[in-house]
Amino acid sequence: MVRTSDVLLILVAILFPPAAALIVTGCSCDLLINIILTCLGYIPGHIHAFWLIYKKIKAEERYGRGGFYYVGSGQFVPGPGYQEAQQPAYYGATGH
Repeated sequence: MVRTSDVLLILVAILFPPAAALIVTGCSCDLLINIILTCLGYIPGHIHAFWLIYKKIKAEERYGRGGFYYVGSGQFVPGPGYQEAQQPAYYGATGH
């Protein structure tokens, strides 16, 4: 589910891709990569910024809003206190 904040982030990425990368990743290597890609060509900077936003949206779906940390290379990990729902083990073909 795309939130209003994600739509605003996409608009920022359209106007200035490094600003969107800064918002998503903070001051990281991905910000430097995005600045370089934007200098080399505006479209590569857009693609990278949109990829970072996509990864952030997927992390929000998986861990909940604010329940994750960015660790680099488009990877997000769960924050402290996150517990995945335990699924019962099914050993038969029927799933019961």
